[in-house]
Amino acid sequence: MLDVQRLRLLRELERRGTLAEVARALAYSPSAISQQLAQLEAEAGVRLLERVGRGVRLTEQARVLTRHADAILERLELAEADLAASLHEVTGTLRVASFQTVLLALVPATLTRLAALHPKLRVEISQREAEPAFAGLLAHDFDVVLGEEYPGLPEPLRAGVHEEDLAVDEVRLALPPTGPLSTAAALADVAGAPWVLDPATAPPGQWVRTLCRSAGFEPDVRFDSLDLLLHVHLVETGHAVAVLPDLLWAERERRVRLVELPGRPHRRLFTGARSGSAGHPAVRAFRTALREALQAARPAVPAAVQGGTPS
Repeated sequence: MLDVQRLRLLRELERRGTLAEVARALAYSPSAISQQLAQLEAEAGVRLLERVGRGVRLTEQARVLTRHADAILERLELAEADLAASLHEVTGTLRVASFQTVLLALVPATLTRLAALHPKLRVEISQREAEPAFAGLLAHDFDVVLGEEYPGLPEPLRAGVHEEDLAVDEVRLALPPTGPLSTAAALADVAGAPWVLDPATAPPGQWVRTLCRSAGFEPDVRFDSLDLLLHVHLVETGHAVAVLPDLLWAERERRVRLVELPGRPHRRLFTGARSGSAGHPAVRAFRTALREALQAARPAVPAAVQGGTPS
């Protein structure tokens, strides 16, 4: 009989690539991981690992086992979810990965709701961008992740992930409240302005650059940062223009001018959980509290920005 925990170690090795990374993630020593995988080889009766330089790689037979391991681990998570659902209280630890705008606008209110309704549930929050967050979800580093999808940049379909839509969030051109940059009425009007953008490798940064090019110009990116609070500060102080999502103003005073972009584009916000754990009471409770926090804090963008007129 194959040992489930050893199958999980083999699956983690496929995901993380090295024995050292598996050991670091699961708080084992590399030698202990090697011993457990050697025992799995004995149980399976086939060779599972091959030496490559100083590392190892999985054999074809090992990859056969990892495909089955995914199904076995998902079934076990379903059993754990059913067991937890049979109890009267939501308890345990829930690990969540989120990007910045949701952390700023919704997570505090979500935690307040959860503390009131489920005081024995411990929630741990990490700030991560979508790609590493979903990798961590599948590696069991996180239980729920927040994702975003920009127009024309669809997120890949991830096997083993249950997605649930959260919101549609409009994005707009953000201008300083005063000064020469504040009078723009359309995207083309800021062709020569200094910009603050996400890195070009990040989906928001890639999307905005493409949007500017479709308007006939290459943005003059003076500031390159993932920190949206820095974006806001640079716009507020007149040093740059940016494209910012409406959700930023849910819990923050708006001191910038907002102008609608052509076609009123929006990003899709969603949550992801492993398919086997999507029905776990802790996951359901977090998703419910997050939706309620969004409904309570939904930003009201002033009508003055609808046509690009100064506010």
